Amino acid sequence: MKKPQTNYAFIDGQNLYLSVKEIGWTLDTRKFRVYLSEKYGVATAYYFIGYISGNTALYNALESYGYVMKYKSTFYLKDGKPKGNCDPELVLQAMVDFNKYEKAVIVTSDGDFACLVEYLRKQNKLQCVLAPSKGGCSHLLKKAAQGNISYMDELRRKLEYRK
Repeated sequence: MKKPQTNYAFIDGQNLYLSVKEIGWTLDTRKFRVYLSEKYGVATAYYFIGYISGNTALYNALESYGYVMKYKSTFYLKDGKPKGNCDPELVLQAMVDFNKYEKAVIVTSDGDFACLVEYLRKQNKLQCVLAPSKGGCSHLLKKAAQGNISYMDELRRKLEYRK
């Protein structure tokens, strides 16, 4: 039976991508969107990411899979890597939409979201934290979630991209 679609997901796109890549696989974002809907009843899945003009095809694909894209301007670090800190936008969106969703799924392993997770948990609005990897997950985030956390490294067989 399909879960009622009353929850929202807030996805730290850069953290998700890099963390999954670090543990040796590539996430199939289409399968992941379906998974969020079926497992957690996610109606709206915000995908926060730094905007790079050459990645338009990726952004269009993510939109076609059902993600609501939220972009942040990027700048480049001295090593040439792009940086677009979307953390404040993710937190703000979770609070702006607070009365629109029953529960929130926070997709990240970044400890910067510990205060949001703790607040949502105390308000009984946290479905769960879905961290890309157990080993790379912040202790602060784990503490804030108080056990209400799952790890995507356990989902590799289900969500891995295959050509």
